[in-house]
Amino acid sequence: MKDLHGKVGVVTGGAGGIGRAIGEAMLAEGMQVVLADVVADQLAATVKELGGKDVMGLATDVTSFESLCALRDAALARFGAVHVVCNNAAVGAGAKGHVWEHHLNDWKWSLDVNVMGVINGMNAFVPMLIAQDEGHVVNTSSGNGAYFPIASSGIYPVTKAAVTTLTECLWGQLRQLGSKVSASCLLPSSPNPGVLATGIWKAGANRPDRFLRGDPDDNKPRDALADYRARAKAAGQEVPIAPLSDVADLCIRAIREDQFWATYPLENQTQKLRARFESMLNRTTPEYLNEVNLMAAGAKERAKS
Repeated sequence: MKDLHGKVGVVTGGAGGIGRAIGEAMLAEGMQVVLADVVADQLAATVKELGGKDVMGLATDVTSFESLCALRDAALARFGAVHVVCNNAAVGAGAKGHVWEHHLNDWKWSLDVNVMGVINGMNAFVPMLIAQDEGHVVNTSSGNGAYFPIASSGIYPVTKAAVTTLTECLWGQLRQLGSKVSASCLLPSSPNPGVLATGIWKAGANRPDRFLRGDPDDNKPRDALADYRARAKAAGQEVPIAPLSDVADLCIRAIREDQFWATYPLENQTQKLRARFESMLNRTTPEYLNEVNLMAAGAKERAKS
């Protein structure tokens, strides 16, 4: 899809973070944009800030297929077509402990949003894109799960590994059909140093009642990014913030150039990806998870003391 001018894009998780950045990049390309998010007040503020007749917002719950169908119908009613769908909404549950200790509602919430949200988006939009024989689907995954898991983060990489495989299957089946519709797997990253300050760090503030943990004290929202940066600073390390526009640029390039793996060629990622597949080929233990070795060493030291 070389020329994006005049095309219509739909972005879930669009009230802030990566979703908003993608929406802004689409508008800069001359696209008409529909932003969707479960946080209605933030979404309304974002749409107001972006302004203009080429952007609209709709409160949407990606865990509901009916809500995604309503989003599709609203986009068609407003702009007459949909050409690009970015299934971007995701949460980080902030689960405590080990994977065998995580609260089941942390699993259920994460899987419902991060995996079923993408499936619902595909089921609502892909048949229409195939029927018009034009379109592009971008599913947001993560290097944490697509390349290799950060073992201590447990639930999140499990969901993103699922999104990666799901997107590969989508791409392959579209090719089998001979469809002109294509797909990309967006792995948010930046050539600039630092972390991406997205809403996923504060997702706990929007946890639905049905996914609450049993202990009320365990449901208090926190700013995980602020905590992380504070711990790093206390250890003498500054954690800069990378621009989200870098991720949006990846997304636009993937759509325009029909690029499946939408990510920057970062050497540290390449090394770990290579190490992972060498481990598979050689049938060795996953020593590339060097954080595991560091944590194990720390545990041994604590045991000695």
